[in-house]
Amino acid sequence: MKKYILSAVLLFLTVAAFAQQKPAYILYNANGKKISYKKMIKQLAKKDIVLFGEFHNNAIAHWLELTVAKDLSETRNLIFGAEMFEADNQQALNDYLAGKITAKGLDSAARLWSNYKTDYAPIVNFAKEKNAPFIASNIPRRYASLVSKKGFEALDTISTLEKSWMAPLPMDYDSTLPGYVKMIEMMGGHGGPNMPKAQATKDATMAYFILKNFKPGSLFIHYNGSFHSENYDGINWYLKRNRPELKYGTITTVSQKNIKTLLAENKGKADYIICVDEDMTNTY
Repeated sequence: MKKYILSAVLLFLTVAAFAQQKPAYILYNANGKKISYKKMIKQLAKKDIVLFGEFHNNAIAHWLELTVAKDLSETRNLIFGAEMFEADNQQALNDYLAGKITAKGLDSAARLWSNYKTDYAPIVNFAKEKNAPFIASNIPRRYASLVSKKGFEALDTISTLEKSWMAPLPMDYDSTLPGYVKMIEMMGGHGGPNMPKAQATKDATMAYFILKNFKPGSLFIHYNGSFHSENYDGINWYLKRNRPELKYGTITTVSQKNIKTLLAENKGKADYIICVDEDMTNTY
């Protein structure tokens, strides 16, 4: 009898302890079913290219970006790339990775994001440690801004050197893609038809530099804002349009008040969905 009571007490304490746990995030697959981190890594390791969609200020996403890279590197040779680096800063990034300039030198030579030191430097330094390439994949923002004001035609006036920092012209563009339609809806029509075109220059350019630097047998992991790749749109559309035979994996980040069940609106956004508690502290 005492043994039975002891077992019951232990079971109660275990259940109570579990109930008190409040996970900061839960992983789901595209169908909204919970998936283990280990299983996700096993599946991602079979891909050629992985698009990791983040919230730029989300601490959990940034932690997982580094953790996923470290675990994938145990079985695959990685190539890194990120929206946060613009193509004309590639040489500065290369010099840092090669040890030719310091972190301070990189800060002076490249247009680093304000949250670089806390959120992206750990990934860059891991790539450096692994002697892995890190690709500055984004179009320089001044040209995306130019398109937002004057359309694609404005890019015809820039120099040959400047054109080398973006996807080849003319860039493919489909205004009916859900992400671009949603952008116009979110802006209430105030941004005009050129706003999604500016977004497309970023998506097309990131896809272009991913494929240009992809090497068979390696796994290219690319970091970008979730809007650039969620719903298999944006960068993903350009990648599959040019290299449909490659194996792609997508990760995205969402936030919910209750993360125990993935909301219908967040299902299908990516192969793997990081559902973060909306109360999670932001990095900025």
